[in-house]
Amino acid sequence: MNILFTSVGRRVELLRAFRAAYENLGITGRIVAVDSDPLAPALRVADAAYVVPLMDAPEHLGVLLEILAREDVSAVFPLIDPDVPALADHRELIEATGARVATVRSEAVEITVDKWRTNEFFRSLGLAAAASWLPGELDPAAAGYPLFVKPRFGSASGESFKAETPEQLTFFSRYVPTAIVQEYLVGPEITSDVVCDLEGEVLAVVSRERIRVRAGEVSIGKTVFDPAIAEACVRIAEALPAVGPITVQCIVDRGVPTFTEINARLGGGAPCGVAAGADWPRWLLARLAGMPVEIPPLGSYQTGLYFSRCDESFYLSEAEVEQLASRRVRPRRHALPGIGVRTQRDVRCRRVGS
Repeated sequence: MNILFTSVGRRVELLRAFRAAYENLGITGRIVAVDSDPLAPALRVADAAYVVPLMDAPEHLGVLLEILAREDVSAVFPLIDPDVPALADHRELIEATGARVATVRSEAVEITVDKWRTNEFFRSLGLAAAASWLPGELDPAAAGYPLFVKPRFGSASGESFKAETPEQLTFFSRYVPTAIVQEYLVGPEITSDVVCDLEGEVLAVVSRERIRVRAGEVSIGKTVFDPAIAEACVRIAEALPAVGPITVQCIVDRGVPTFTEINARLGGGAPCGVAAGADWPRWLLARLAGMPVEIPPLGSYQTGLYFSRCDESFYLSEAEVEQLASRRVRPRRHALPGIGVRTQRDVRCRRVGS
């Protein structure tokens, strides 16, 4: 049973956690990794590595389909936000190769990539969510400060700013592309890894406090457990509905979990849950393989476990880089002229114009 991860980048620890799960279960299988950069570190720890065109390139889909068929992949997991709509939109073509798509369906993508719709979704479930405005709905002179300005469509905390004056709010609302303005929440920021199988059943909810973040990804944190957050995450997963793992973010503002974002993919700090005793890669692989596995109750992991992430270097000669870069795949059996790949930018442009 082979699995594939897209845009693997620096996710070395994640791939190693899945390798350990294979060994623990005693099943055979290959971990296939793809990325557009031949120097992506995680390519070095995969059983099969491929350099692919950028996700929004016309030939990307055909190349991915060829790899899935060539490697006899059973499931494909996205690791960055832009890959989610691409996989969801072409689920039927991908699954025709025999590979299940481990991400939400297109209707749910529309909720997760649009922070305005995400906010409305939280409220529809009766969950606390940040007060939000679109540019033009809020009078800078009469607003309460501080406020938070971020892209309505975006990821990795890019172009997000704290506005403390009317002048800053006016500037950032224009500077940030397709901005959304929200109340500035103060309190611990909690990310919950909500691991669902491909039928949508929640296998685990592992929450971690983000203490320090680098480029939108947690670098220092600790595991926590809040029954109210875990229960809310289950409701969110069931309502989307989730397919495969998702991450849910909230800020505990004045003691109240206030929900902010959903990412329909595995979070960067997800291996922390494995270290804390929630061996969700093993549970997920067992479900994919049709093997019986006991799933413990939610919260059955060590809390107060701090984690501090560091970089690890791989050293490659020029010849090794060239060899890896040469492993580019040309689509043969799955020539798909005229079929594009939708990106978050496409979702944004279409919706704003509607």
